[in-house]
Amino acid sequence: MVTDSARGVLFDVDGTLVDTTFIHAVCWAEALRQHGHHLPMADLHHAIGMSSDQLLGHCLGEDRDKDDDEAIVAAHKTLSKQWWGRLTRLPGAQDLVRACAERGLDVVLASSAAEEELSALRSALDADDAITAATSSSDADEGKPEPDILQAALDESGLSADQVVFVGDAVWDGRAAERAGITFIGVTCGGTPAEDLRAAGAVEVWDDPAHLLSNLDNSVMGTG
Repeated sequence: MVTDSARGVLFDVDGTLVDTTFIHAVCWAEALRQHGHHLPMADLHHAIGMSSDQLLGHCLGEDRDKDDDEAIVAAHKTLSKQWWGRLTRLPGAQDLVRACAERGLDVVLASSAAEEELSALRSALDADDAITAATSSSDADEGKPEPDILQAALDESGLSADQVVFVGDAVWDGRAAERAGITFIGVTCGGTPAEDLRAAGAVEVWDDPAHLLSNLDNSVMGTG
């Protein structure tokens, strides 16, 4: 659990602060279809939050022919990029980030998005004045559920695992947090059921950033 010396909060961005989970599911489905793979949208939704290589391995199998992997990832980026100018933040996201900063917590975006995409996400969130640091895919060798992104966020902020909590919307966020030794708070606004987030290690689960904000004093995030 987070200690009384809690000084920071790490936020996943996609599906946690910005409403992108189902955009990614649709774009992955189309990118895969273009290369002969027809996957149920529900299966793809449950894989969102993993890094691209982990997602392809999860959905297509590790023994797949990987020759098309790079082209599939590029197609997904091209498709999802069409949405960047229309991204919207989730309810309460901006206010939650600013409330954390006002309480003296360092706010760190623990994102595995590429730099260009992260810029679009931050533009949608519109809370740069409250953000201490942020990570991108260039900061980690492996994506979630590996803990590299979270460790990069700790390194960037100068905080330790027992000084922070991590807020995310996917099972993969929880697994990464567990491996990094960080307390995990779940939100269901990315479409993952509360029971799945709890099974992935969430100590508490809220509907969305607005729900967490309204209960901040009752959250482990409010104990620091």
